[in-house]
Amino acid sequence: MTTILFTAPYMIPRLDEYLPLLERHGLQVIVPPVQERLEEVELLAYAGQFDGTICGDDRYTSRVLQACAPRLKVISKWGTGLDSIDRAAAARLGIKVFNTPNAFTLPVADSVLGYILAFARRLPWMDRAMKSGRWEKMTARTLSECTLGVVGVGNCGKAVIRRARAFGMELLGNDIVEIAPDFVREMRLEMTSLDDLLRRADFVSLNCDLNPTSYHLITAEKLRLMKPTAVLINLARGQIVDEAALIAALQDGVIAGAALDVFEREPLPADSPLLQMDNVMLAPHNANSSPFAWQRVHWNTIRNLLEGLGLSAEGV
Repeated sequence: MTTILFTAPYMIPRLDEYLPLLERHGLQVIVPPVQERLEEVELLAYAGQFDGTICGDDRYTSRVLQACAPRLKVISKWGTGLDSIDRAAAARLGIKVFNTPNAFTLPVADSVLGYILAFARRLPWMDRAMKSGRWEKMTARTLSECTLGVVGVGNCGKAVIRRARAFGMELLGNDIVEIAPDFVREMRLEMTSLDDLLRRADFVSLNCDLNPTSYHLITAEKLRLMKPTAVLINLARGQIVDEAALIAALQDGVIAGAALDVFEREPLPADSPLLQMDNVMLAPHNANSSPFAWQRVHWNTIRNLLEGLGLSAEGV
C-alpha cells in the first residue's frame, strides 16, 4: 500500500475532511505528533516508511532525503517557502517537490501594514497606558510622513508596496533581480541598494525568500545603518536576520523597534530577550492566517501530492 507521512500542522486538525479522499486513492496515512515542524532526527525515524508526504517546514535535508529514497517519490509542501527542503538533493534522487506559489500574499501584506500603522500611530502603547491608568498623549506620525523600504519585491513585496502607496508613503525597493519597469513607474518606487534603503527608511519590511544570498542578510553592521527611529519588520523567514544582533540593536537603541512573526528558532524559546522588550511586537509565525487562503492551500497541497504520485486529482 502507498503510504503518506502527513505532517502539515495547519492541515492535521482537519484530517478527517481529507482522509476519505486519500483512502479512495489507496493511500495509508501516518500522522506523527507535530508542533511546528519535524527536525532532521525526527524525520529519520520514519525513513523508508512512506512514499509521499504532505509537510510543513519539516527539515528535509540531504541526509533525510537520502535515507528516505528510493521509496519517497513526492514532497507536497504546504505553503510557498521551500527553504527547509534540499531541492538539489531531491532532484538528484528523483524526488518531486511541489508547493503553492503566491499562497499567502494578501494576509502577509495586510499584516505588514498593520504593524506599520501600529508603530506609526503608537496604538498598542497608548492602549497599554490607558489600561494601566495613565492618560498619556504620545507623539504619532501619519504614514504620508514616512518612508518604507521593501527588501524583496516579489509577490508579497509588491502587495505591501501597493498598500503603502495608498497611504502616501515614500517607497524604496531592493531586490537581486530586476523588477518590471511598469510596476516601478506605477508605484513611483525607487529601486536602490540595500545599504541606501536601510539608511533612508523609517520602516524596513523584509519580504525576500530565504536562500544562500539572504541568510543573515540583516547583520549588526546593516542594523547600524538604520535610523535610530526606524522599525524592522520581518514576516518572511527568521534566518534572514541575525537575531542576536537584532536583540543587541534593540537593547542599545540602535533602532527603535521591530515586528517579528518569524524567528531563528521556532517556537521562540521562553528565555528569549525579545519577550521582555516593550519596543517589539511578536507573533507565532501566523501572518499567513486567512481561512480563504488556508483552504485554497489545503486542497492545492493534496492535488500536488496526488499528481506527484501519478494519481488522478480530477475534482479536487
